[in-house]
Formats: sequence, C-alpha cells, structure tokens
Amino acid sequence: MEDPDYWRTVQDRMTGHDVRLTDEQVALVRRLQRGQFGDVSFDPYEPSVDFFSGDIMIHPVTNRPADKRSFIPSLVEKEKVSRMVHAIKMGWIQPRRPRDPTPHFYDLWAQENPNAVLGRHKMHVPAPKLALPGHAESYNPPPEYLLSEEERLAWEQQEPGERKVAFLPHRFPSLRAVPAYGRFVHERFERCLDLYLCPRQRKMRVNVDPEDLIPKLPRPRDLQPFPTCQALVYRGHSDLVRCLSVSPGGQWLASGSDDGSVRLWEVATARCMRTIPVGGVVKSVAWNPHPTICLVAVAVEDTVLLLNPALGDQLAVGNTDQVLAAFVPPEEPALQPARWLEASQEERQGGLRLRICHSKPVTQVTWHGRGDYMAVVLAAQGHTQVLIHQLSRRRSQSPFRRSHGQVQRVAFHPIRPFLLVASQRSIRLYHLLRQELTKKLMPNCKWVSSLAVHPAGDNLICGSYDSKLVWFDLDLSTRPYRVLRHHKKALRAVAFHPLYPLFASGSDDGSVIVCHGMVYNDLLQNPLLVPVKVLRGHTLTHDLGVLDVAFHPTQPWVFSSGADGTVRLFT
Repeated sequence: MEDPDYWRTVQDRMTGHDVRLTDEQVALVRRLQRGQFGDVSFDPYEPSVDFFSGDIMIHPVTNRPADKRSFIPSLVEKEKVSRMVHAIKMGWIQPRRPRDPTPHFYDLWAQENPNAVLGRHKMHVPAPKLALPGHAESYNPPPEYLLSEEERLAWEQQEPGERKVAFLPHRFPSLRAVPAYGRFVHERFERCLDLYLCPRQRKMRVNVDPEDLIPKLPRPRDLQPFPTCQALVYRGHSDLVRCLSVSPGGQWLASGSDDGSVRLWEVATARCMRTIPVGGVVKSVAWNPHPTICLVAVAVEDTVLLLNPALGDQLAVGNTDQVLAAFVPPEEPALQPARWLEASQEERQGGLRLRICHSKPVTQVTWHGRGDYMAVVLAAQGHTQVLIHQLSRRRSQSPFRRSHGQVQRVAFHPIRPFLLVASQRSIRLYHLLRQELTKKLMPNCKWVSSLAVHPAGDNLICGSYDSKLVWFDLDLSTRPYRVLRHHKKALRAVAFHPLYPLFASGSDDGSVIVCHGMVYNDLLQNPLLVPVKVLRGHTLTHDLGVLDVAFHPTQPWVFSSGADGTVRLFT
C-alpha cells in the first residue's frame, strides 16, 4: 500500500539490498514466464538453412574406411547367446507367465488354518458374533412389541442414534406375506465395516478396585478436637479488619482495621475493652509473645507503634513500663535506618509508649519468640525492605546487603536462629548468627501472600494469590511436599496452632479451611495432612473475604477477620 514499486522490487541475495527492476528487465521476466526466448530479436520460426546441399557430390564428407567389425560376426555376442541358450535348456530362464487378472483376497478373521499368519498370532481376537434376533424381529410379534400411534410418532422424531430399535415391528398374517427387508444391504455394509474397523489387538485390562487408588485418610471425627462452629462475632469496626493478634495468655484479642483504630477485645465475651485511634490504616498488629511483657506492635503507614494496652495482670503492665523506662540512651547515637521516639504525656494516657519511624510504609510487623526482637517489612525497593529492631537497646539494623525481589512476609524460626523471608516467587531461609543463606524454597506459585512456621520448626506453609496452599518439609526438599488447592480464590492468611496439630487458611472466597497437619517425631514418617472442616460466616465485601486468621494459644479455636468489618471466633 505504501510502496507503489513493491511489485517490481527484488532482494539481492549477495548484498541484501532491494533492487528495483527496470521496464526492460520486467519485460524479460514476463517473456521467460510465458516460455518465450529471452532475446526479443530472435525469431524461432525463420526458414532453416541446409548445411549440405541436396545434390549428390562425387566426394563423400568423410573418406574413412569401414570398420572390420561391420562385416565380421562378433565373438563376444556369440558367447552371450550360447550362454542364454544353455540356461534355457537347463530351465534356469523361464518364459514369462501371463498374469492372473483375478484380485487376491484373504479372510481377515481366519483362524482355521494353523499355518496362516493370523492363526499363529498370539493376540488373535475372534470376530464378535452378531446379536441374535429377538421377539420384535418376528413376522408375527406379540402384541406388547407393536408400537402404538404415539410411540410411532415419537420414534420417528428421534435421532437414528437415540432409537432403541432401528426398525418398526410389523405383523404379517403369514411368512409368505413378509416383503424383502429394506435395510438389508445397509445392515450388511455396517457389519462388514464393523469387522473391518475393529481393533484386532487384545488390551490387557488391569482389574483394580477404584477404592484402592484413593489414599486411606482417617475420618475427621478421629482427628478431633478442631473448630467446627461459629461461637462469637466481635462487632465494632466500621471498615475491613486487616489483621489480628491474640495475647500469649489467650485472654485478649487485638484487631486492626482500615477505620484507623486498634480494638482490644476480651476473647470469652466478645466485649470491646479499648479502642485506640491511630490515625491511619492498620496494616499489621502483633502481640508480644513474652508472657511477662504486655505490648502490642501496630504498623500504621510508615510507623510502628508500641502500645501498652493495660489489660489483665497489673504486674505485667507495670513490669512492661519498668522495662521500657530502664533504657539509657548512649552518649553517641549511632546511625540507624529507623528513629525511636518516646511518646508524649498525652499519648501515654492513650496507651502509646514508643513509636519507631521509618522512611517507607510498613506492611508487616512480627515478633521473635523471646519478645525482644521484631522484624518489620517495608514497602520499599532495595535491600532495606526488612529491618530488625531490638526493644531493650532500641537499636535497628538492616540485615541484608542486597535485595532478592519484593518481600511479602517475614517470620522468625520458633527454635533456631533463622529468619524466613518470602518474596513473590521464593522463600529464603537465612541463618542469623552465621549471616548466610541456608535454603531457598521454590513454592511454584505466582505470588506468595502469607507464611507460617510449624511450632516444631521443621515444616512451614505458605499461601498464594493463585489459591494454593503449599506445605514444605524443610528436611525433605526445597520443593513442596504437598500443594493443597481447596480454596476457590486467593489465600490471604495461613496459621499454625501452637499446641494442636492444626493449621488454617483464610481466603477471598469467604471461608476458613481447617486442616489436620500431624508432624511425627519419627523422621521416616511423612506428615499427615487431612482437611477436616470448612468454616463459613464472613460475607464477601468488595470481592474480599477473610483477611487474617489466628489460632488461640491454648484452645483449639480459630479467629478470623474479614472485609465485612467483623472478627469471628470458631470453636
């Protein structure tokens, strides 16, 4: 369309340039395509010129004498002929027989002759027998086989493949009155076609009971206790509840919401004890796991707030304030990736004790099991995505020198000095004392969303936005031990129970699935994973369902927070 000379442009293969043909060259190509001579001036039909004249001359063209072999019989040919005569006499050379014009057929199903190819064949299958005619094919069938008028109309309206019989039964007074069968040639042809197309190979079928192929799983009732029904609903938040955390004693529950507040509930009564406004969307809450320290870490925008909720044991509440007040700042403050700020007197009345300010928004905060260190995930690019804060010395450090993709979640190992860092496509296990990468786990997911470590420390689960739950056995392999696809939509949270062999996953389909995950002390026995219960209760809001799940520290209960602004307890 753009180049009008495109039709007369050819590529020079030597140089790679496009060459535009001239009118003479185009005319030459067209002549050659028509089968004419390339030269225009050449006339193929001009009169021929005799090289020799028609008159007989007295001198020949060549005066070479004739060969001797032209008038003496050849000895070589005589030898060849005598050999052929001898071969014919001996019968070695036979005269050509006329070909038999009749075509050759053989019986495909023949087995009578044991010397035939098919007779010796081990996998020979005899031809299937035709079905014998029944009462309906009789010329005088019983009256119940004859069709009524409605049945006849229904038979005619059916497709030929759907009909029970391929013909209409008729009654005749005698066998002499029966006419020729109209479908005879058709049925003979179908039978020949069936025999011709029949697979003549015997398939050895393995008789396996389908029940034997299903793995023998224990019954859910044998795996009790596990949460089965909804017991309490904690109402009060006006927007979706993103995160949950249960106190180490199991008496209190902290929840953070998009309405800019943290609520502290009494677990047994669903009573809201305190509402602490924090002035922003709460991305993560984490209760300090140490039993004698009463602290809740709250991630709001680019700050981590350390709240003393002042609930429960007054000794623990007072002890917490004493521990925080015992800090003596160093004379030379070191350069840190975060700033630690004391709360003002008014903020202390509201429960705030410390705020840790970062340069980027905080997406997750999690405590170490001893309660002195916490890890924070920032929504930043580069190696400062993960920071570790020490509460007693108020120090912050960035453990990594370079980044391996966008960090989604981090978790401390419950027993060993390991830090687990989940990026979008992989989970890395770092040894904090040796400061080296120990393992890299490949979950085969498109986007990891959540992470939880088994209390014994040898197994972990991760959820992903492509609705998979992946179980890793760290002693077994860096590949998944089992991939569970029970949810229909993206997984938002996964959690292990600290005491019972249970783990749970919450998803955007609004359900929490509780599974029995037994890890044996015997290293030769693989973990037993059995889904036991699907818990529903949350209503879908803006296509979001369950946003966080957490187990009670001592009871087989599970808490879930949803986009409908409620927290629910299943017992």
